[in-house]
Amino acid sequence: MMDKWDLIIADYSMPGFSALDALGLLHKSGIDLPFIIVSGTIGEDTAVAAMKSGAHDYILKDRMARLAPAVERELRDALIRQERRSAEDELRKSREELRALAAHLQSVREEERRVISREIHDQLGQALTGFKMDLAWIRHRLLPDNPEVQRELLLEKIGEIGAGMDSAADLVRKICTELRPGILDDLGLVPALEWQTREFSKRTGIACALRLEVKELELDSERSTALFRIFQEMLTNVARHASASRVEASLRRKGDMLLLEVRDDGKGISTEKVDGRRSLGLLGMRERALLFGGTVGIEGKSGQGTIVNVRIPLPAVARAATPPTPAQKRAASKRTGALAQTTK
Repeated sequence: MMDKWDLIIADYSMPGFSALDALGLLHKSGIDLPFIIVSGTIGEDTAVAAMKSGAHDYILKDRMARLAPAVERELRDALIRQERRSAEDELRKSREELRALAAHLQSVREEERRVISREIHDQLGQALTGFKMDLAWIRHRLLPDNPEVQRELLLEKIGEIGAGMDSAADLVRKICTELRPGILDDLGLVPALEWQTREFSKRTGIACALRLEVKELELDSERSTALFRIFQEMLTNVARHASASRVEASLRRKGDMLLLEVRDDGKGISTEKVDGRRSLGLLGMRERALLFGGTVGIEGKSGQGTIVNVRIPLPAVARAATPPTPAQKRAASKRTGALAQTTK
């Protein structure tokens, strides 16, 4: 019950017990509470020793008018100490999370390099080796000491080389798209989200619908990349953990904010995982949004799925490009009409 108290006031000397005994118990408990000693006989040396032992103040019984101000002061100081400890705990937690996130990102980066290296070595490397063997075959057939050159065989082999080169080119495009889809740079965020939605459904077999309430959007490259990567992480989490059969996503504008939402009908994320330090994918999403002053909200209900909401402030350019409301259109029409009347 001691942690429910706000302050302790103890008489210095009591039968079988003393304020110093109480102070010792308080220190052993590890609880930081203001401790004020009240006494009618305490001397200056004893008072100084009590303060060195951890008492916050002492009040003589013939000066009890000091008690109320002392209590108010110590309660204020205790609140400041509590807020400072909370800030230090949050800072320590944030540092631990950032260290874990940095290690996670490095691990993800190495895994991506390993996958790309394997694809280049196993598929592209084999294709190049095949081209070399095919060219050697053609060269052998075209040597002067080999007069029996069959034109049909050469044309067939050249056709096989062309087909192999097409496959190699497809592989290169696939690797480049996995690194960064060109559609994001060429056409912008909205088409990139549509493409990612189709790719997710094709790859996982999970039905995924994207509702776009923003048709045209002028976003800087950094925000577009952040939102696209967050969307990718959302869908990856659904595929890995949700056991869902359907996903519904939406992108809309609300005032100066851009809202991205993903809902699934899976098992629902637990509160422990939402708040857990090991949920590095969620932490990465939050860090991406935080770079632009945004937030990520996650809500899961057991057996009813998970909802992830991302809110990111729009840049000034996109705010200026916000379509006018019907009222604004009517006002503009009236101004245009009035201007036409004055110019007649």
